Amino acid sequence: MIMNNKIDNLTSLEEILGVHFKNKNLIRTALTHRSYLNEHPNVPQEHNERLEFLGDAVLEFLVTDYLYKSFKNKPEGELTALRAALVNSQRLAEVARTLKIENYLLLSKGEEKDKGRARISILENTMEAIIGAIYLDQGIERAKEFVKNNILVHLPEILQKGEIRDPKSQFQELAQERFAITPTYSTLKEWGPDHRREFLVGVYLGKKLIAKGHGFSKQEAEEEAAREALKNL
Repeated sequence: MIMNNKIDNLTSLEEILGVHFKNKNLIRTALTHRSYLNEHPNVPQEHNERLEFLGDAVLEFLVTDYLYKSFKNKPEGELTALRAALVNSQRLAEVARTLKIENYLLLSKGEEKDKGRARISILENTMEAIIGAIYLDQGIERAKEFVKNNILVHLPEILQKGEIRDPKSQFQELAQERFAITPTYSTLKEWGPDHRREFLVGVYLGKKLIAKGHGFSKQEAEEEAAREALKNL
């Protein structure tokens, strides 16, 4: 067990999540950021990146399955935009804050102080790791219930506000309409330690660089590049 009073007793978090873990180490791992272990190399604990990888796939499948079955007449492009609105960085970070995940995160001292875009990325990744932990501990049906109660519950609001067109979808539509070209994205630069990678991504129409975007994940950088491209055009 990690000797840290944030997660020595996880009962309160389990009550908030509505999930009581059989294997408590899974939820501890989901809450452990790489930066914490860099400062505490002797702590016998995994960081959450493998669980994040798994949870990202589980979340995408569950949301895709739900949208496919719920909107039988919507084309693939609209379903993709809906899914993006449900699982983007901002949305997942908001869900994490609602669930008070920040109170239980294990971060380095530097990451604890950062409340900007890097924190949004950390919260997004932690949400995905928690979903991965639920899936491993209790199976796909329990993960499905969690996603329905905490993420899909925002779908009516998204539909009402018309938040179904993310920047990448908007720019792709515009580029195809004006130039009959599908945008492509390329990573121009990445830097920083593993637990705090930063990315500079370019969006192109053919060989022409239209805009650049910076982010703490490739997805975030691509969205920022698309947002800038929309301004430029």
